[in-house]
Amino acid sequence: MLVELKACFMEAYDDNQDGKIDIRELAQLLPMEENFLLLFRFDNPLESSVEFMKIWREYDTDGSGYIEADELKNFLRDLLKEAKKINDVSEDKLIEYTDTMLQVFDSNKDGRLQLSEMAKLLPVKENFLCRQVFKGATKLTKDDIERVFSLYDRDNNGSIENEELRGFLKDLLELVKKDYDAQDLLEFEETILQGVEYSSDGKISRKQLTMILLALAKHNQEEEPSTP
Repeated sequence: MLVELKACFMEAYDDNQDGKIDIRELAQLLPMEENFLLLFRFDNPLESSVEFMKIWREYDTDGSGYIEADELKNFLRDLLKEAKKINDVSEDKLIEYTDTMLQVFDSNKDGRLQLSEMAKLLPVKENFLCRQVFKGATKLTKDDIERVFSLYDRDNNGSIENEELRGFLKDLLELVKKDYDAQDLLEFEETILQGVEYSSDGKISRKQLTMILLALAKHNQEEEPSTP
């Protein structure tokens, strides 16, 4: 009976017939407002992980390293206002929306969102570090490095710092770890920066970024199986 039920379910909602339910297909199962909340950010992705980390800092008001239910509720309230969908949504409705988003994105079911779970709710246009050039397939050029630097140096002050640095490290961490939290990011930051003669001023320069990107390309090249 379960097999038949699954077959009926997949036939109804698996529009692209890939055997999986993706976000857009999942949204069809939700009431209209939850459907809207789910898809608004997928249709309007963030420019980069720098913006993501700024939003994370804004809503992780207690600095716990997680977005808890009340913080998520505030985020959803502001999201609805930003989209001009609803200006005055009741507290009960917001709690209902929060519960729905937690059910969808809280994959480890601890009642809050860690970094990697929030990143699914708040996607960015592209993790630039996933491009072929950083996989060792082609030689990394000065232009490639400059492009990455300008992507993360959002205030154009000549260094990558604060949320810019954490956005870069988040993208870097995603290449090696699917599920991660704020503590993982902190430990990763310490490991990466120790290798580039990092000073305690909380910034990285073009030279340090170059060292990290060259190490990344070299590592990926070594990881790829050699062709006979």
